[in-house]
Amino acid sequence: MPAQPSHNPPPTGSEALHAEALRTSALRADALRADARENRGRILRAAREAYALHGIDVPISAIARRAGVGVATLYRRFPTRASLITEAFAEQLAECAGVLDEALEDPDPWRAFCSVFTKVCAMQAADRGFTHAFLALFPDEASYAGERDRAEEGLALLVRRAKEAGALRRDFDVSDVVLALLANNGVANGAQAESAAASRRLVGYLLESFRARPDVKQLPPPARLELDRLGGAGRGAAERE
Repeated sequence: MPAQPSHNPPPTGSEALHAEALRTSALRADALRADARENRGRILRAAREAYALHGIDVPISAIARRAGVGVATLYRRFPTRASLITEAFAEQLAECAGVLDEALEDPDPWRAFCSVFTKVCAMQAADRGFTHAFLALFPDEASYAGERDRAEEGLALLVRRAKEAGALRRDFDVSDVVLALLANNGVANGAQAESAAASRRLVGYLLESFRARPDVKQLPPPARLELDRLGGAGRGAAERE
């Protein structure tokens, strides 16, 4: 069967130019989106590297220089320091939540408690910024506030289960977790290149001291520390420079 002739008139010169302009505009838009994605990725990588080395008080200008972008470009992608910090640590936050969820499902209370304590201390030693980022006060970042509340509740539950099972010493207080993390933070920061090994050694000592034993001596009263004590200088990180 012979092909039917098209009833559509061929494009005029102006129509062809318009179609070409549309194609060019679409290609430019795709290039701009790709460039924006690349900039965003570079900024997040630079932020994670800087925070891991120096904590979350690294100036925005320093992160922009590390990423090879201007400060204005960084702020177009992340309007506030809080938005940059929360995005940079999104994976660690999810990992931390997963560790807690896994422990709460473990039928062995002592193993669950040790698992969370060991893994959180290892994360703290590996990345100086994560503890501050997780505990900093970001009023506009509801997900962070929710995860922090859930972490506090989960820790309290793990402690209660381990004590009820007779594995954790009776005078252990939830605030002792904060005390231990403060100690681990100091050891990890002070040991520098040996931070991971020093942290593991400290965690081993602490877990042994946490065990319930018949001849254990009563400790002094707890210091009633709260998790936000670990945030330190990170509290002001939500403010834009």
